[in-house]
Amino acid sequence: MALHGIIVNYRVGPKTQRNKECLLRFPDVKSREEASRLIGRKVAWPVGERKIIGKIVAVHGNKGLVRAKFRKGVPGQALGSLIELVG
Repeated sequence: MALHGIIVNYRVGPKTQRNKECLLRFPDVKSREEASRLIGRKVAWPVGERKIIGKIVAVHGNKGLVRAKFRKGVPGQALGSLIELVG
């Protein structure tokens, strides 16, 4: 069974928005230590038959959010939708 998470938001700054980097929340991950075990794993956002592939690169905060970098920019429709952990 694949582990599913939610795309929470893009990585944003005061005047910038990075479409290739997103913040992800996985329901079973509640701490920074649990989230650090996901670094290096691949994620995929399904769009019909095509998938946008990304990689978890860092932990974000202390409550279990992670940051993923995607090969292509993720569209705005992806925010709040499910993402699957592959491999």
